[in-house]
Amino acid sequence: MLKKLTQALQSMAGQRLHTFDPSSLGDPVALQTGWTPARSGGASFRTHKLVAVNPDRLEFRPAGGAMLFYLIFLLAGLGILIGFSAQKISSGGLAFDLDTILPIAVGAVFAAVGGGLLYFGTLPVVFDRRNGFFWKGRTAPHEVMNRRALKHFAGLKEIHALQLISEHCTGNKSSYYSYELNLVLKDGRRINVVDHGSRDKLREDAKTLSEFLQKPVWDTL
Repeated sequence: MLKKLTQALQSMAGQRLHTFDPSSLGDPVALQTGWTPARSGGASFRTHKLVAVNPDRLEFRPAGGAMLFYLIFLLAGLGILIGFSAQKISSGGLAFDLDTILPIAVGAVFAAVGGGLLYFGTLPVVFDRRNGFFWKGRTAPHEVMNRRALKHFAGLKEIHALQLISEHCTGNKSSYYSYELNLVLKDGRRINVVDHGSRDKLREDAKTLSEFLQKPVWDTL
């Protein structure tokens, strides 16, 4: 109980430390938009890096450490599943008992978690000046008839500013800050771009993206 109370107080302290007055920007859109995290949770490490594919296209791609993290889960799970199954088959076959089901279930859970992390962690995050769109996902807006069916996309002309904000995340045994890069649209709506634990790298990427889009960075970090 005391530990949870301490974590809650730390979280509140972190939020107070990063209080930001949007009126200081002198922009009416800054007063319309939100200044709390657009996406709950996050990561304590860098999950994405900004890559220039060509002069008219930037993409956020998985960082090396993130890919390693995802693959460890996936390969560990597959290793348990394949190794244990092969051992059981060579020693007389699989039996429907706890000694058989439990290791297979553990392996399946690890493999499923790793596969999910790998799938969602490698979703394309694209800024394309040639086609005039930002999107997150494996389907580009210019490739579909009904663009509104896509969840995370915007025309580059709709982007008003880039927003950097922090979130103090607490777990059972640790706490950390995660940092968000969000798009602020002209109507005040926000779209989360990436959310990870490297403040300095995110600032660098936001600066590059700001120059690419010719949009300001609203930095509260």
